[in-house]
Amino acid sequence: MNIFVLLKKTFDTEEKIKINDGQIEEDGAEYIINPYDEYAVEESIIQRDEHGGEVTVVTIGDDESEKQLRTALAMGADKAVLINTDEDLEDGDQSTTVKILESFFDDKEADLIFAGNVAIDESSGQVGPRLAEALDISCVTTITSLKIDGDTASIEKDVEGDVEMVESALPLLVTCQQGLNEPRYPSLPGIMKAKKKPLEELEIDDLDLEEEELEPKTVTIDIFLPPEKGAGKVLEGEVDDQVRELVTLLKDEKKVL
Repeated sequence: MNIFVLLKKTFDTEEKIKINDGQIEEDGAEYIINPYDEYAVEESIIQRDEHGGEVTVVTIGDDESEKQLRTALAMGADKAVLINTDEDLEDGDQSTTVKILESFFDDKEADLIFAGNVAIDESSGQVGPRLAEALDISCVTTITSLKIDGDTASIEKDVEGDVEMVESALPLLVTCQQGLNEPRYPSLPGIMKAKKKPLEELEIDDLDLEEEELEPKTVTIDIFLPPEKGAGKVLEGEVDDQVRELVTLLKDEKKVL
């Protein structure tokens, strides 16, 4: 079984992010595998171990993206591919990403493609479904369970707190949601093995793409941090007094009543 995982390098949102003149300051910023992509990596390994085959992790990024690919290899993926766009696509968007991936998969025979449900930096959730459309294969999003029997996938899909049961034939692209599995931590032996696993690097010129195909369809107007939250207020006294004070605050200060 040929299994691929789409991986993205994202900011570590547990660290402080600084914005200057509408741009995120990358110097000193910490980067990680997009957390939803970790579920995708883990599930790809589970399915590979059960059904055989090979897991290839693919990312579009720069020289620094090798770190995240090596982490995925240390988790258990077999191979990695870095499509290096360093300085070539500073203004690329989801449409650009899908065009690049469509070209990459043009000569590949993929049985399963895993992706994260969303990326925590932009949260568009577009790349997976749009790539499946471009490749003319089935797509199921926000999956929380996956069982493969021959060429048929039985899937549980999260639908706003409920569960939808879906069956689909392979090839198939799925996007992975929290609850699907518990991503493993790379072990020391896994980290050592990852150093010897193949990591192929491609340039945009290696793909059959015209410059106009890579032009973004969207423009980012501004980037800003949410306003800081003010201190909370503790209401004291009897319950009836607290209710009256709360109503007064909502009406006179917050203007929501």
